[in-house]
Amino acid sequence: MTTQRCAWANPANPLYLHYHDHEWGVPCHDELRLFEMLNLEGAQAGLSWETILNKRENYRKAFDHWDARKIAVYDAEKVAQLLANPGIVRNRLKVAAAITNAQAYLRLCEEAGGLDAYLWAYVDGKPIRNNGERIIKTDLSDRISKDLGKRGFKFVGSTIIYAYMQAIGMVQDHAADCAWRKS
Repeated sequence: MTTQRCAWANPANPLYLHYHDHEWGVPCHDELRLFEMLNLEGAQAGLSWETILNKRENYRKAFDHWDARKIAVYDAEKVAQLLANPGIVRNRLKVAAAITNAQAYLRLCEEAGGLDAYLWAYVDGKPIRNNGERIIKTDLSDRISKDLGKRGFKFVGSTIIYAYMQAIGMVQDHAADCAWRKS
């Protein structure tokens, strides 16, 4: 008997299955992972999530394990190294966005206590449960996107933010027939 998963979970890719089964839709309150996922969702723009997931470990190494304090002060030499790294998406705008996001994140930590406190306040600490239909953005993702943009974050459009909300478990969007959907 085959376990039913969301249709997007590629059964041919063990990383993808692990991501679906153990991360996607699971409420996350870990600052490092929240920062990582925000940047990875932005890196995914125009690409498949599977592409980014397959490069995730390379991203961690290339971006100092998502240490925002280090990333915030990357210089032209470090940017050149990143743009020459075949293990990540070598897009100048996306690399620059990670640096800008690190700077914005550090300000957010001072102002709002970090991504965990900031994001989960929008949902009173409880995940939103949807009915399993395909949604790409909502009024809430629009509001968060606009606010993050005002705070200086890049690659945080509403569709990216909705995918981020799903990834970090702010939204429970497993398909109705998925074994990981909590009843």
